[in-house]
Amino acid sequence: MTNYTARRTPLHRGPAAWSAILPGQPAPVVLDADQTVDFALIGGGFAGLSAARRLQQLNPGARIAVLEASRLAEGASGRNSGFMIDLPHELQSDDYAGHGDDRAMIDMNRGAIAFAADVVADYGIDPNFFDRAGKVNGAASEKADALNRSYAEHLKTIGEGSEYLDARAMTELTGSRHYVSGLYTPGTVMLQPAGYIRGFGEGLRRHGVGVYENTPVLGIDRQGKGWLVKTPKARVTAAKVIFTNNGQLESFGFAKNRLMHVFLYASMSVEMDAATCARLGGAPRWGITPSDPMGTTMRRIDSGQGGNRIITRTCATFEPGMVASEASLRRTAAVHRQKFDDRFPQLRGAKMEFVWAGHLCLSKNAVAVMRQLDDGLYAGCVQNGLGTARGTLTGIGAAELASGVQSAITRHFTAEAEPARLPPQPFSTIGANVFLRWKEWRAAAE
Repeated sequence: MTNYTARRTPLHRGPAAWSAILPGQPAPVVLDADQTVDFALIGGGFAGLSAARRLQQLNPGARIAVLEASRLAEGASGRNSGFMIDLPHELQSDDYAGHGDDRAMIDMNRGAIAFAADVVADYGIDPNFFDRAGKVNGAASEKADALNRSYAEHLKTIGEGSEYLDARAMTELTGSRHYVSGLYTPGTVMLQPAGYIRGFGEGLRRHGVGVYENTPVLGIDRQGKGWLVKTPKARVTAAKVIFTNNGQLESFGFAKNRLMHVFLYASMSVEMDAATCARLGGAPRWGITPSDPMGTTMRRIDSGQGGNRIITRTCATFEPGMVASEASLRRTAAVHRQKFDDRFPQLRGAKMEFVWAGHLCLSKNAVAVMRQLDDGLYAGCVQNGLGTARGTLTGIGAAELASGVQSAITRHFTAEAEPARLPPQPFSTIGANVFLRWKEWRAAAE
């Protein structure tokens, strides 16, 4: 009998701050009785929920179950920076310039954003959680400014516009004198990711999808032409199963030694009162990605998104065991403290209320795993650090594959190569972490 057993279930370090700053959720809906469905999805983040919606669109009346190991938006989907980016944003390059067919990827990213916008409209999600504000690549040095200019030239060659911001404009936007320049691009959506995901899940439930929380999948077994999905309290008999659990795909034995499990770390300030906001200055909402991909992402939010707060995100560790350490959380919190003070000396010493780690999954050759794995078994995984847009796309694509539908999304991802094999342990872990720390050091003030 064919079976795939989970070697581990997700373990998260630190609170899911984006969810914690929102009003409390109702009690979780836990799967506690056996059921039979047409489609079972393993993972309830951007990919899983998008796949469920696309399945409903393509298969009216289908029975669908989404199985999430924790609460909605308390896993990786609620531990990102909330940037849903349309343009090339290759984390493994020096200036984000993509590789291959940029135009096709931009069109697909914008399709993912349009899909998400429809979710917001159809399910009545607070529009504050889906803000078409654009983003800025911030540069804190002349070297980084050169990266911005290089990226602007790249965008120009593919017919995409951008706006160069000088130091004064950056100060007016952020309240910080840290940046020498910025490059504004208008197409990014600034999400309140937990608000979006929680609203998405509630909307799917209202439309008849079973969305189950605190229901980790322990394994799946072939049963006739379908699959038996095992959870702690119940079993699901499914005609088709889709993995939408990003890097946790490897826990089930797929793409072994081919996936890079990286954790990025973030801190969120306490809510700022009116006097503190006045001392800070700048606009009430903005998002800064660093010109150097290994630099520091900063974001300011306001009461519409969970309070007047600043989020700092930087530092990365390679963790093949898919668990970040408490020591890494403590080290990175200290780095965040310094990065915050460097940018906002007028707020020096401001307290951080939340510190957390978020799991990313990348492949060495920057490809996804969005394909058929076995009869009736599919994956929409490996998002290469772009979980909001890429997760939405791989979820849509996996749903289309499982429904026998071809599209630009399915053609793009199924044409990709397999993820490249990684060096053997312990060399891959040692080498990757040395490389990440060197990149972190090289990014310096960024």
